[in-house]
Amino acid sequence: MTSSEASPSFRLAYVPGVTPTKWVRIWNERLPDVPLTLIPVPAAEACAVLRDGGADAGFLRLPVDRTDLAAIPLYTETTVVVVPKDHLVTAVDEVASEDLADEIVLHPLDETLEWERRPGLPAKERPATTADAIELVAAGVGLLVVPQSLARLHHRKDLTYRPVSDAPASRVALSWPQEETTDLVEDFIGIVRGRTVNSTRGRSQAPAPAPAQPKGKRSETGGTRRKPAGGKPGGKTAGKPVGKSGGKSPRSGSGGSGGPKGGRRGKPRRRP
Repeated sequence: MTSSEASPSFRLAYVPGVTPTKWVRIWNERLPDVPLTLIPVPAAEACAVLRDGGADAGFLRLPVDRTDLAAIPLYTETTVVVVPKDHLVTAVDEVASEDLADEIVLHPLDETLEWERRPGLPAKERPATTADAIELVAAGVGLLVVPQSLARLHHRKDLTYRPVSDAPASRVALSWPQEETTDLVEDFIGIVRGRTVNSTRGRSQAPAPAPAQPKGKRSETGGTRRKPAGGKPGGKTAGKPVGKSGGKSPRSGSGGSGGPKGGRRGKPRRRP
């Protein structure tokens, strides 16, 4: 028995911005006897939680070290800049990194984007979390570039956001320890990948496969060549000329000469 089967529930970790509601609902429909426990974790701690056995699987942001963790990329998020509603950026539908060159752009310690060169001017101090950075943006201290889901998560009435066309994107993935790919993990992978009930590796959902047909049955039915009627091989008449079948000629006169049928009309009639 695997560790996941011995556990009373399936533990699913997820980082801020990820909404696992849809997959949890499908899980509850297909596996009602196996409760699913949600475990929110900071983005920076997600991999450690999986390695330490704190969760069976988790939604996190790439990259991850695939030496011991498996990962299935799911989707890529749009990157946006969060600004006050009265900021000049709100006059356009989209901005580029160079448009933020003269702005203070906050860089929280839990940032999930991987920049080669960060846009804007650095702040004097780095906020501890994205939530702290949002508060600073609202106070007019600077701007914040984050995945769109985080901008929605920390929505405020006095803030808005715009896409940043050339910013690095954030990719969300389902990850789990490679050495702990249990049946329950496989079940959840099937749900995330959109498999139907019949194709999921669930132990009780999929119908039992039909028994395999013995190989010999095929040759008994469709593979045996039938013999011609009378037991004669079918190839014996292949060389006979057309019109002669079974040695009989077409109907002819009493003499069997094979002449045309009309030859009988030339016989003289007996006079009375």
